[in-house]
Amino acid sequence: MARSRVKSKNDKKAWIKKAFIWTFCITLIVSFISENLIKNINVVFAFLILIIIIFIGILFDIIGVAVTAADEPPFHAMSANKQKGSKEAVILIRNADIVSNFCNDVIGDIAGTLSGAAGATLVYRILRFYDIKNNDYIFTILMTSIIATIMVGGKAIGKTFAISKSKQIVLKVGILIYFLKEKLGLNLLQNNGKARK
Repeated sequence: MARSRVKSKNDKKAWIKKAFIWTFCITLIVSFISENLIKNINVVFAFLILIIIIFIGILFDIIGVAVTAADEPPFHAMSANKQKGSKEAVILIRNADIVSNFCNDVIGDIAGTLSGAAGATLVYRILRFYDIKNNDYIFTILMTSIIATIMVGGKAIGKTFAISKSKQIVLKVGILIYFLKEKLGLNLLQNNGKARK
């Protein structure tokens, strides 16, 4: 019992370190790509990139909530029937704290930060394109408000959907992880979680 507690604490510490590294690396790479894309393409495509960033934040928030809300037993029955992705779904649920932290906090916060930065760049491009010099702060406030409204509203709707459809969502994520492992050799999961009581 004592050893399992120590192992669990060590796993948590290891995850916290990984979260810091992942957050920095993902933010650096995605920020560099998105900023350069937004600066070098037309306003319509720049706006589409902004929408994609917001959508990614909402999507990962849905996954994080669904994994936390899902029950483990149904996936054992699926696993017994050789359902693809069911074993991966069990691992996701057993590591719900880490999965939800990564999806909701790491990816969610990165998406929020990037959407704000992308929005500011987009406003700057619009102001320059249309040569708007007066009341430029109004456009900045409007863009910030629109981004925040879409992000918060989308996550609110997504959470309701995630709780009501948690089983289906977790299974689909499990299937995706299964195919990534089988087809590309990418093992994204470690089975170090405990069964829920």
